[in-house]
Amino acid sequence: MAPTLGFFPVVTLVVLSGFPAAVSSRRDVLELGDADFDYLATEHETMLVKFYAPWCGHCKKLAPEFEKAASRLKGSVQLAKVDCTTNSETCSRFGVSGYPTLRIFRYGKDSAPYDGPRTAEGIYETMRRQTGPDSMHLKTKDDLKAFVNNHDASIVGTRSRVFSGTDSPRLAEFLKAATLLREQFRFAHSTNLQLAEECVLLFRPPRLANAFEDSIVIFRDYLTIGSLRRFIRDHIYGLCPHMTIENRDRLRVRDLLTAYYALDYHHNIPGSNYWRNRVMKVASKYVGRGLTFSIANKKDFLLELEEDFGMGTSDGGELPFITIRTRLGHKYTMREEFTRDGASLQRFLEDYFAGRLKRYIKSEPIPEKNSGAVKVVVAESFDQVVNDPDKNVLIQFFSPLCPHCKKLEPVYGELAETLRSDPKIVIAKMNALANDVPLGYDVQGFPTIYFAPVGRKDEPVRYQVRHLSAYPRPEARWTSATVLDEKRRFLKVQK
Repeated sequence: MAPTLGFFPVVTLVVLSGFPAAVSSRRDVLELGDADFDYLATEHETMLVKFYAPWCGHCKKLAPEFEKAASRLKGSVQLAKVDCTTNSETCSRFGVSGYPTLRIFRYGKDSAPYDGPRTAEGIYETMRRQTGPDSMHLKTKDDLKAFVNNHDASIVGTRSRVFSGTDSPRLAEFLKAATLLREQFRFAHSTNLQLAEECVLLFRPPRLANAFEDSIVIFRDYLTIGSLRRFIRDHIYGLCPHMTIENRDRLRVRDLLTAYYALDYHHNIPGSNYWRNRVMKVASKYVGRGLTFSIANKKDFLLELEEDFGMGTSDGGELPFITIRTRLGHKYTMREEFTRDGASLQRFLEDYFAGRLKRYIKSEPIPEKNSGAVKVVVAESFDQVVNDPDKNVLIQFFSPLCPHCKKLEPVYGELAETLRSDPKIVIAKMNALANDVPLGYDVQGFPTIYFAPVGRKDEPVRYQVRHLSAYPRPEARWTSATVLDEKRRFLKVQK
């Protein structure tokens, strides 16, 4: 069970609404510590707490987004923060093991991890769903009409043969599901509105109505939390959903084709749906082939398109720019111009399913000379060097802008010189900003080091400095005081 705060359970929430000045937004984030956490936390119905460390790069990146969200959520959800370097007791009590960690606290319930997006808008939308009841109680058809007329899809339980009153076991099961899934989806229920024989309906957003699929999907299975969760998962997005910064991670659990263009559902719904309908017309021919489809605003993803697909600002022009990103991380781009009849998109898909497309890989050129003790690896040479079946390879992923990487450089070079005479060991490095990082290597900060041993290339091991508690700041881990000890340990591991 998640830790509780006496009678006050812990849950982390956030809501946004207007972005005042930075000083004001910082005041909207409540600062808590060991001495006053229990006392101040109980004053709020819903609270989102950020557990952080001042030196943490990801924490610094999150801070302005968190402050903007706090300003918009002011009056409905309280945002707070705890500095774990000076308040270790509170952070330990809630199981904080990495930074930043976000948890939701709601009065009378256990605390829960916050797993939503970490942009100001994403925090706002996620936390806004945490306010009020888990499922909205609808009493009239006007209530229903207002609820489903929303930017997001809606799941509604209505009166039926098996869902007929407040004491219905199916209603209880529906409400349990709403409690578990409210962070991701919108729920409502009624015990006096009968819209169909079945008890649960999924209403897709009105702005996404189209001729290729139903706007309302009926749940026909036996109602359990598991069956309802599967139903929502399989139908919530439809044939071609609108991908945003907030929902992209949920959409990308599958192989996904995305059409990027000047999409704007706030000011130009017909224009946004013009290109979507053309994508859907082609997509409808490939249902069941293992590829899902989506559309997105090109401006929202411009930096990602530039970094991940090498796209220039003029690529595609006014026409959609098409990419495929598989769940394994493979990337493809449609270089032919998008035609209004969909023929170019269909040719692209036929080539994709036939295996004729060449993957897009972001890579620096393979170095002509690579005779140093530390071997330089790029994305195009990764398989050749790191996945060499006869070599044990230690690979460092670095950023040329990272001061910790620069501090590590002489240490890493010294290690490479020591092991240079062993033909079975390779010490290597790769610029993770200029090259695609292969699947299986989780690089969230720099430097990140992995060991790819002989016989286990598909199971690389993240290399960690021993006794990290002895080096409280990351930059302190890579000093001359630790080099020999770490070097001896690595050498010992190889024997």
